[in-house]
Amino acid sequence: MKRVLVVDDEPGLRQSLGLLLTDAGYTVTAEQDGRRGLDRAVAESFDLVLCDVRMPEMDGLTFLRNYRQRGGSALVIVMSAYGGEDAAIAAMKEGAYDYLSKPLILDELRHLMSRLMERRFLRGEVHSLRARLGEELTVNELIGGSPSMMRVKEIIGKVAVTDSPVLIEGESGTGKELVAAAIHRLSARAKGPFIPVNCSAIPRDLLESEFFGHVRGAFSGAVADALGLFRGANEGTIFLDEIAELPPELQVKLLRVLQEMQVRPVGSTKAYPVDVRVIAATNRNLEQAMKAGSFRQDLFYRLNVIRVTLPPLRERREDIPALVNHFIRRFNKRFRRDVRGITQDAVAALTAYDFPGNVRELENLIERAFAMGTRESLTLADLPSLSARPSIAPSIETKAVPTLAEVEKELILRALAVHNNDKEEAARALGISRRTIYRRLKEYGKL
Repeated sequence: MKRVLVVDDEPGLRQSLGLLLTDAGYTVTAEQDGRRGLDRAVAESFDLVLCDVRMPEMDGLTFLRNYRQRGGSALVIVMSAYGGEDAAIAAMKEGAYDYLSKPLILDELRHLMSRLMERRFLRGEVHSLRARLGEELTVNELIGGSPSMMRVKEIIGKVAVTDSPVLIEGESGTGKELVAAAIHRLSARAKGPFIPVNCSAIPRDLLESEFFGHVRGAFSGAVADALGLFRGANEGTIFLDEIAELPPELQVKLLRVLQEMQVRPVGSTKAYPVDVRVIAATNRNLEQAMKAGSFRQDLFYRLNVIRVTLPPLRERREDIPALVNHFIRRFNKRFRRDVRGITQDAVAALTAYDFPGNVRELENLIERAFAMGTRESLTLADLPSLSARPSIAPSIETKAVPTLAEVEKELILRALAVHNNDKEEAARALGISRRTIYRRLKEYGKL
């Protein structure tokens, strides 16, 4: 059932549109002013919004502008009895799909609705196909209209057309791989491969072979030649996640590859040219790592040509409702449900939470609610772990600030509890390697 939101201050028009659309098989929700309509449009998932231009509290163009900035993805039709062509052009510039003059011609509206829903269906099919191909998001679909996320999108659009190395910084779970993939798909290399590599997940003694390949007989177990990740990414992009975890000896060899754009497989005397764009990411402070001597200064400057810093979710809380609705749409498809939105108290609880696991933790909460059977709307009762989670924020009374080690321990133990002690799943949720989990648990005396 397709969902439509009508935002208009005329009661008669709201009623007549409601009857017409309901008879045509749509589920209709109505609001009488722009501000309430905006809150409703962001909090719930709609396929189409019909919005008047002249309304109390907030006019239609301001509604449309704010709706797009807050991540709203529904198609919007603007309606007005005033303004004519100039008003239509202004509405299109703000992202409206179409403009209708009042009084409405109902047959024209029915025809337009049919075309819109067909377009919406085709967009869904394209998105589904893209997901099956491993292409989650493009830069225009990165969720969030907060100033910090708009700045990230702006930088992505500028750097994608270049071929320079990019360094993405951000806490675990902020979406570094999504940003790297968006840069790749907007670049001239979009038809080439995109190879993501978790540097901390490859055993240290296999790193060189995995990165640069090997020839048969180079070491025990090398029964055939192997291209390696860099040659596999030729004419495309290689994404090196957790770059700070690379050991010093491989940092030297990676620097040489970046300088010479050729690789020498393990056991070979021949070097092979490569045409690869390198995007690196880290959740650590590389400047501090350089001072500590664990990361090479020359490699840092080679990678840090363009820097993208992703904000943690607690610094862009206004994006949480849009993110929630994005995940609701995704899990509606996966679980074959028709969850229609989220209640205000649940939004308030989510917005008040600091999300140490960032967007990945938010996604986990919504998926868990679906797995536990939520059906109509996402409510606070569907998020029981939210109120039960101990806060890692400083105590108001004591101003006590936990150490980084204490925060890390709490997050690891929390992730293990959420994932029923499945260390591999917990590691994936936290964006760290399973070896790191085992090492930390041994330190905590939990093994």
